[in-house]
Amino acid sequence: MPPNSLVVHYHEIALKGDNRPLFVRQLIENIQRATARLGVQKIVAPRGRIILFLEEGANAEEIVARLRSIFGIANYSPAWRRSTRYEEIEETIAALIPEKPFASFRMSARRGDKSYPLRSQEINERLGRFVQEKSGARVDLEQPERTFHIEILPREALIYTEKHRGPGGLPVGVSGPITALISGGIDSPVASYLMMKRGCTVSFVHFHSYPLVTKASWEKAEELVEHLTAYQFDSRLYAVPFGEVQRHIVVGAPPALRVVLYRRFMVRIAQALAHRERAKALLTGESVGQVASQTLENLAVIQEVAELPILRPLIGFNKDEIIAVAQEIGTYPISIQPDQDCCRLFIPPHPAVRARLEAIHQAEVKLDIDGLVKLGVEGVAVREFHSGQAV
Repeated sequence: MPPNSLVVHYHEIALKGDNRPLFVRQLIENIQRATARLGVQKIVAPRGRIILFLEEGANAEEIVARLRSIFGIANYSPAWRRSTRYEEIEETIAALIPEKPFASFRMSARRGDKSYPLRSQEINERLGRFVQEKSGARVDLEQPERTFHIEILPREALIYTEKHRGPGGLPVGVSGPITALISGGIDSPVASYLMMKRGCTVSFVHFHSYPLVTKASWEKAEELVEHLTAYQFDSRLYAVPFGEVQRHIVVGAPPALRVVLYRRFMVRIAQALAHRERAKALLTGESVGQVASQTLENLAVIQEVAELPILRPLIGFNKDEIIAVAQEIGTYPISIQPDQDCCRLFIPPHPAVRARLEAIHQAEVKLDIDGLVKLGVEGVAVREFHSGQAV
């Protein structure tokens, strides 16, 4: 007996008070887009849940797969939508019992319509006795092999036996646009994912040194953005040629300061591109102390050139924690492919770990800051990504 609906529950959105309708509308819009042309007839949102009505022959398996990558969903379940008549609820459960063998079970009824003549506990007791008679299974409230969920709404009942965990967080689109500096490495894709999970829409800037090195890091960045686009539907990647900027820094600045100067120019160029996106912040995958440019002193020196806030969601993560998230979201196999990152080009043997702002300012006096930023921005290549697919 195929389900005729899917019931979606959210958690964090429910805590948003008067702003909850805005978050729910965005979540519905994202679900509609992810499940387009798969047989969803309509979507409704009675309080505390979202219900997808499925057409006959709908691709329920693919719909379920796509819900896995929609932020804002706490859990979701294939469900049978029936009238609230007790006899019809009982008939539906009778049809579900043979579908999967079980030795223990639990009833979990929630009466959303307080005018319904049976209270939740009464529904549990009556249906529990019914399932026992039909299946011979025992009641186990702690670790049941199967749970029968019944939600009584004002005009219908929802019946389901499985709960699939969603990604949680906030719907992409509710928190505004940001621009991520994305390398071909492990950290920045994870940082981008985490900010999408907080409702941000992310555009991407990748710095490469092609043709001074191979195009591998650029191609990896494209593959990473394509993968991450499944979480936000549309992405834009700006690929910035950075090798010539690096050449000027190498010629005009002390070797120990090169890495920090590279990062300052990356922030300047990314910020110029972020303005095109009307982004409210920049995003990096930096973590305190992970490399020479990420000491507190150097982070402060890099921050100085930023007009926009720089978000660093991984700032307190260690590498193992970052890798664990990368493996969970599927970016890790892409990130560990070998490449030639631009930051490794012209890198000095002993980069400064505590660059002084005064020394940085003195070095930049010899550089054409506006000209180098213009050089990076004008040479940018842009690629668009679009996806309605689940990861």
